[in-house]
Amino acid sequence: MRIGIPKEMKDSESRVGMTPAGVAELTKRGHEVYVQHTAGENSGFADGEYEAAGALILPSIQQVYETADMVVKVKEPVEPEYSLVRQGQVVFTYFHFACDRPLTDAMMNSGAVCIAYETVQKDDRSLPLLIPMSEVAGRMAALNGAYYLQKTKGGSGKLIGGVPGVLPAKVLVLGGGTVGEAAARMAAGMGAEVTITDISLPRLRQLGMELPVNVHTLYSSEYTIRKLLPETDVVIGSVLVPGDKAPHLINREMLKLLQRGSVLVDVAIDQGGCFETSHPTTHSHPIYEVDGIVHYCVANIPGAVPNTSTMALTNATLRYVVALADKGWRQACKDAAALHRGLNIVDGKVTFKAVADVFGLPYDPLKL
Repeated sequence: MRIGIPKEMKDSESRVGMTPAGVAELTKRGHEVYVQHTAGENSGFADGEYEAAGALILPSIQQVYETADMVVKVKEPVEPEYSLVRQGQVVFTYFHFACDRPLTDAMMNSGAVCIAYETVQKDDRSLPLLIPMSEVAGRMAALNGAYYLQKTKGGSGKLIGGVPGVLPAKVLVLGGGTVGEAAARMAAGMGAEVTITDISLPRLRQLGMELPVNVHTLYSSEYTIRKLLPETDVVIGSVLVPGDKAPHLINREMLKLLQRGSVLVDVAIDQGGCFETSHPTTHSHPIYEVDGIVHYCVANIPGAVPNTSTMALTNATLRYVVALADKGWRQACKDAAALHRGLNIVDGKVTFKAVADVFGLPYDPLKL
């Protein structure tokens, strides 16, 4: 199979779809890999490393799409890429269709096979291709929350860990999944007083046993969140419904409960955000203010640490890329239920129910 690795076009996205080590594994199996010139440069991987791994470097993104049977990316195609995706081509990346109707329409019109990292799901309901970036995003969420608490950055001027004689900041983490756990652990490590909420009692028990002593668990409800907000300095939203839009846990009216200069970090923004006042931002313009509350809603948080993120992502995706390349997408998805669940759009039809429901589109479950 011919596999294409284009350079990401999303604003300030420095990750790349595969490391040279991943390319070497594919070429060893007899596949052809085409990498766009400088695609890995911002992640610390030079063209020469890809060539040494057996890849051919192409000068333009157009040539990569034209050549590839399967395109492996990090983020969803942006508008200039829509016309490059073609009938029958496999596109394997994070799509987050449920919060992007233009992207959904474009991929339906393309006739491509769209397999979304974020909905590849094992029988135990774990999300193997979301976990590594969730671990990065959770850690970065806590770091960015602490950073934007600085007065010079628009925050309240509190040091997240405090100092002797001065209390630490209070951090509220909404959602006890991979992102939430990573965020809570990082915030606790910086000395904050952390509360993490979830609606799963077994998960809260697990977190209570595994997280540091300065992390407290609490069953989530609107009443509970309202009670906590007046004393909270940083809120990290990490609620996820795989493939569907995130629920709004904090509406605009609730912002008045927060102290001026508090920080909201919405890690769920890829799926529409879990704060009503959230809208996607970029690394070049990461924050905005609503009613005196700082909002950090960057849609590709791990892109800020592309070297770590690219290696972590390739570690997770490579086995699936190899299966798709070795067997073709139909057989690979037939053999692996987790990969089958990643199918979102195939030949103009929506094959993932949550996406169809969000936009009122026909749902066509694909039988292989």
